[in-house]
Amino acid sequence: MKNILIFGAGRSSRYLIDYLTENARKNKWKLRVADLQLNGQSSSVEVEYSVLNVRDEFARDDEVRHADLVISILPARFHKLVAQSCVKYSKNLLTASYETAELKAYEPEVSEKGLFFLNECGLDPGLDHMSAMKIIDQIKADGNELLSFESFTGGLVAPESDDNPWNYKFSWNPRNVVLAGQGGPARFIQNGKIKYIPYNRLFRRTELIDLGKFGRFEGYANRDSLNYIEKYSLQGIPTIFRGTLRRPGFGKAWNVFVQLGATDDSYFLEGIENMTYREFINSYLPYHPTDSVELKLFHYLNIPQDSEIVHKLKWLGIFEDQAISLKKATPAQVLEHLLKQKWQLQAADKDMIVMWHKLEYRNPTTEKRYRKTSSLVVSGQNREMTAMAKTVGLPLAVAAKLMLTDQLSLKGMYIPTSKEIYEPVLEELENYGIRFYETEEVEKESTVCY
Repeated sequence: MKNILIFGAGRSSRYLIDYLTENARKNKWKLRVADLQLNGQSSSVEVEYSVLNVRDEFARDDEVRHADLVISILPARFHKLVAQSCVKYSKNLLTASYETAELKAYEPEVSEKGLFFLNECGLDPGLDHMSAMKIIDQIKADGNELLSFESFTGGLVAPESDDNPWNYKFSWNPRNVVLAGQGGPARFIQNGKIKYIPYNRLFRRTELIDLGKFGRFEGYANRDSLNYIEKYSLQGIPTIFRGTLRRPGFGKAWNVFVQLGATDDSYFLEGIENMTYREFINSYLPYHPTDSVELKLFHYLNIPQDSEIVHKLKWLGIFEDQAISLKKATPAQVLEHLLKQKWQLQAADKDMIVMWHKLEYRNPTTEKRYRKTSSLVVSGQNREMTAMAKTVGLPLAVAAKLMLTDQLSLKGMYIPTSKEIYEPVLEELENYGIRFYETEEVEKESTVCY
């Protein structure tokens, strides 16, 4: 009997645990799920739940020591602790989060002990790597020259549950949404030139993308597209750009908060315990003896009073005399607190994951240029069984099954860009409705400019 230890029992773990439970019945595996909060989950024949603080080294080590495979679906900041215990007791580890410098520091020991650490095996990062590398490897294998790679991903609300003017609801960590784009300028390459978009311009430099029956979207640049040149072996490619998808109009409205400074997380506000949302917004605006907060904001940021932006802002309630009810908070935390009340999925709401790649390449024999696209759209079932949880958890679960059934025998530290990983994972995911659809056509010279 093989023992699988899963750190994390939050929403993103739902499909992961269900998939591995189903396979545990067939293969006589035992699952143990450890988390600080279990929210009513009960143990069964195949799955045992345990309350555990991952910061407790003794308890963590004791759990890892008895496992044959460890999976961490905790927040990314905790992976280094799990990795520490896995290296200590020579256990393989899978995560869905970015391979940080702290995790990479374990690579020599992982290789020396013949372990397998697989990171970035979720949605983004994860499915983006696998679906992109499938196309990139095929284009290269056919002897073609890659000219452009663009990739966008969005965690959105499904059309049937879209009932607010922002066309958006939270399907992942609200804090990450509020802080998106911070920490340095966005970097990418366009026609051989490195381009930068500073944070204060990020949400005004967007690209419109039409995905047919799924509608129109706008994409803004992710922080560092250049990082993917090495990951995808795209050295010398003239254009590379990665971005995030929202519905059209989101960026212009969100830019209001960026320009005000309401997304700043670097300081705490004075007197926040006695402040309303209206006073919060007014604290960023110039004094005027007679003008209202609304009028000052519109003048300050040159927003026409009949703009759709105004409707979005009023709907959020930023002009209301409603108490914020926080004792200590940064501006970003105040904004997050409000948005969590307005953008939460309701019980029957469905979320939607959209991923879209566009690649341009040249056939050196015919000199023809081609445009190839790959798209994924997955809708959730309800607030608990979300598309986000499905596309984060299932890739990780499938990779775990491949390891436990000896179909994946790599050693070292990896992300899922190797054919040995992405081919069987993508093939299995199609059985669960996670399927990429590809199109290809002869393409003229690209005219897109950022």
